[in-house]
Amino acid sequence: MPIARLTIELEIPHAQSLKDRRQVVRSIKDKLRHGFNLSIAELDDGIVWNRATLGVAAISSSTSYLTGQIKLIDDAVLRLAAGLGAQIVDSYAEILPE
Repeated sequence: MPIARLTIELEIPHAQSLKDRRQVVRSIKDKLRHGFNLSIAELDDGIVWNRATLGVAAISSSTSYLTGQIKLIDDAVLRLAAGLGAQIVDSYAEILPE
């Protein structure tokens, strides 16, 4: 089965502490988990307050479904980040074949 992987780098300019950073990251993670059937985790060690890297993984039997799903997830992250005062610095998606 193919696996889709999406890496998202966020900048959180208003974060003045790790608590501010965690609030933004936790909100994005919770809303994505609730809206999509996926796995999501922080990929960095969380030392820098105003940056975060998230990793998203989804699995399906259809590559075309995963392609559409990753596009929807990327669009949702863009909306969520804008609503929370964060910016997407970079996002990288790939579909790993069987």
